Amino acid sequence: MTSQPTTGLQAGLKNRHLSMIAIGGVIGAGLFVGSSSGIRTAGPGILLSYALVGTLVVLVMRMLGEMSAANPTSGSFSAHADRALGRWAGFSIGWLYWFFWVVVLAVEATAGATILEGWVPAVPQWAWALIVMVVLTATNLGSVSSYGEFEFWFAGIKVVAISAFVIIGGLAVFGVLPGVDSDKAGLGNLTDHGGFLPNGPGAILTGVLLVVFSFMGSEIATLAAGESEDPQRAVTKSTNSIIWRVGVFYLGSIFVVVALLPWNDPSIKKDGSYVAALNSLGIAHAGQIMNFIVLTSVLSCLNSGLYTASRMAFSLGQRGDAPKAFARTTSRGVPLAAIIASVVFGFVAVFFNYKFPDSVFLFLVNSSGAVALFVWLVICFSQLRMRKIIERETPEKLVVRMWLYPYLTWATAAVIVFVLGYMLTDTEHDGRETVLLSLLVAAVVVAISLVRQKRGHGSVVVGGDSRGAGAVDDGDDVQDVVKVG
Repeated sequence: MTSQPTTGLQAGLKNRHLSMIAIGGVIGAGLFVGSSSGIRTAGPGILLSYALVGTLVVLVMRMLGEMSAANPTSGSFSAHADRALGRWAGFSIGWLYWFFWVVVLAVEATAGATILEGWVPAVPQWAWALIVMVVLTATNLGSVSSYGEFEFWFAGIKVVAISAFVIIGGLAVFGVLPGVDSDKAGLGNLTDHGGFLPNGPGAILTGVLLVVFSFMGSEIATLAAGESEDPQRAVTKSTNSIIWRVGVFYLGSIFVVVALLPWNDPSIKKDGSYVAALNSLGIAHAGQIMNFIVLTSVLSCLNSGLYTASRMAFSLGQRGDAPKAFARTTSRGVPLAAIIASVVFGFVAVFFNYKFPDSVFLFLVNSSGAVALFVWLVICFSQLRMRKIIERETPEKLVVRMWLYPYLTWATAAVIVFVLGYMLTDTEHDGRETVLLSLLVAAVVVAISLVRQKRGHGSVVVGGDSRGAGAVDDGDDVQDVVKVG
């Protein structure tokens, strides 16, 4: 497999791939695994926590959609921040995002290996983690269309499963599901066990901290759009559909869970929220069914995580903010070095998880934990500047517009800052440690970027064809210079 520095990324993703990537991107394994702790903390009020975070995601994705529809690029928000806020911002948020996803690779590989070891105990957990990583690395190394095809089926299984859960559970809640007589199901579960907010209104914010990170991934469609046949259409479509995706898959499924069972039912903690809900309906083998769905979500997250990390590394290399080798692609349009570097770090993180789970790996997880909020904040500030740039230079490309600009953008940024501040008061769920360690890592990355900028490293791709070449920004004025590779 030979590398050719001038090939660039290729348009290998079909419309059906992009549609399913956009839908599946908001359904992470965290929804299935992490929701039970949120329910135990906030009771039925967890619905408000999900609604608050879901609203944030919709608004942030609207901003990102506005910028990405005007300039689809594999660097997405990092490339936009580069132009809108400065070299330091694009460099910093790009590398932090890459760091987040390579740590996620290790987390998801371990989660998948745990499930697989339960099915085939003869194979040790570390071997399953290795097998899963190798298979999905091979998928990503093949071509972008092979990634798209795998993700199409992974995401498809998730979508079908959670849609079926919402429909079946909803029928049971309203007492019209044939053959099921659940004595616990009913809308009364929302208020009968200590009220809608049994632990007080403050629990809503604590719930936000517990669920916010399960929404990370909704931005993947804007990165993948750069390798589609019609990037602008793909970004516009995924941006416009984010509301119903969040509404159905998150709010819809959590509503079903808290309506099927009392929020304080012991089985939610013991078995997990979705398994407990399925068991309450008397569905046979509910645990194994949910394990299969969680495994599919894990594989989907791994697949997309490796793709996303490698494309961000490619974009950083293209802009001179990472080794030049990261910007080289194979004859199939695959950024080989960027994928290898990402997966190697993922393997190292997996090793740390098995060898030093309570020290090194815990540091990696906590220090990348607040990156989602950092990314959303950077998107807010980038959009405030980019709207003016787009209106001045290419107003015809403003096909997606942020609502109530700039007031709603500022309000969104304020809420994100408030959530980060509230996390500093949270010692029970490691919120303070997560924010402080993430800020520490962010400060180091920003310092590196400022030193590099002072020394005059790199050049920035900001326009043109998102798959290979574009205009170069020296940090102040845009020049009509073409940079390839």
